[in-house]
Amino acid sequence: MKKFFCIALALVMMLGCFAACGKATPADSANPADSAGKATGNPIKIGGIGPLTGGAAVYGNAAKHGAEIAVEEINALGGIQFELNFQDDEHDPEKSVNAYNNLKDWGMQILCGTVTTTPCIAVAPNSFSDRIFTLTPSASSPEVIKGKDNVFQMCFSDPNQGIASAQYIAENKLATKVAVIYNNGDAYSTGIYEKFSAEAATHGLDIVSVTTFTDDSQNDFSVQLADAKSAGAELIFLPIYYTPASLILNQAESMGFEPLFFGVDGMDGILTIEGFDTSLAEGVMLLTPFAADATDDATVSFVTKYNEKFSETPNQFAADGYDCIYALYEACTAAGITADMDTETICDKLIEAFATETDEDGNVTKEGLVFEGLTGAGSSMKWAKTGEVFKAPMAVVIKDGVYVGM
Repeated sequence: MKKFFCIALALVMMLGCFAACGKATPADSANPADSAGKATGNPIKIGGIGPLTGGAAVYGNAAKHGAEIAVEEINALGGIQFELNFQDDEHDPEKSVNAYNNLKDWGMQILCGTVTTTPCIAVAPNSFSDRIFTLTPSASSPEVIKGKDNVFQMCFSDPNQGIASAQYIAENKLATKVAVIYNNGDAYSTGIYEKFSAEAATHGLDIVSVTTFTDDSQNDFSVQLADAKSAGAELIFLPIYYTPASLILNQAESMGFEPLFFGVDGMDGILTIEGFDTSLAEGVMLLTPFAADATDDATVSFVTKYNEKFSETPNQFAADGYDCIYALYEACTAAGITADMDTETICDKLIEAFATETDEDGNVTKEGLVFEGLTGAGSSMKWAKTGEVFKAPMAVVIKDGVYVGM
């Protein structure tokens, strides 16, 4: 099945990333079973977990804000009602588990979280044991969903990000000599690097330098940059989060090293770091499922509301949070879920609603949710029974301090 989804993703990438079109606006998402607009009773309680403070706070706050806008829109429709309770985990696994337990005490029926990978790996076994359906906005490691039928991903997985990045660099002839700097203590970063390395070899990319760091050593990248420079790297691939990436860009500039920089979705947020000189990110490319400059009605509406409410342009994580809530809304509507159901019943119904099943030849044997959201480069998304989402990334480049679709 994974082969089917990876092949499909590769085909989408070969076709190119088109501007999103034909997305449903919030008004198009009205509950078809309740055209009179009457609320269906008590709200379904959705818990959220992510870093609202600390070094990864850009991710958590964006996902929270996107989810809040979606809940407001959905509740205004009438029909199914949601109540969102979003907890801070500071990107810490232990604190994430504590947040999960707090949400259980609150009466959480569905989990939208966690936002980052390592905390999600810690929390997912608990939601699996408790039979609480989990849809993570942006935790992308295969370990998040492995062996847990109730955990689904909104973001494309680490292996697919690594594969798609290598394909894009090769097909667009961005470079032949590539250096990689990654966090070898982080499941997200390591998973992307491993697939990128394998795929790069099949496309004739020469990885001339591979250097690593850990969370405790992400302050000085002079050694890694010097190695890449001496090896003649034309492009540096950064499968890392935005905080260390900002330091790498700063230190590369100070040593007069000007390769191309290519990142993945974890770098989305670099433009909002307080005190960061965004001119250092000029020309940086990355793969992301969302571009705020898209001109379709749904994206324009979301970006406008987000700007008005939070005084900033939404990033990918905001769009992921928004899409999570709308996907849950469509699945709850299709499955006839109500707030008086217990968590196990809700979990079983959502698994059935989300999962598309295929046979050994990749033929669909059961159609699951087909969702048209803000993310996914204008393509509808589906979910495998494993919880992995099939959606297309798109490439963006930073120009004049904003992300621009390529």
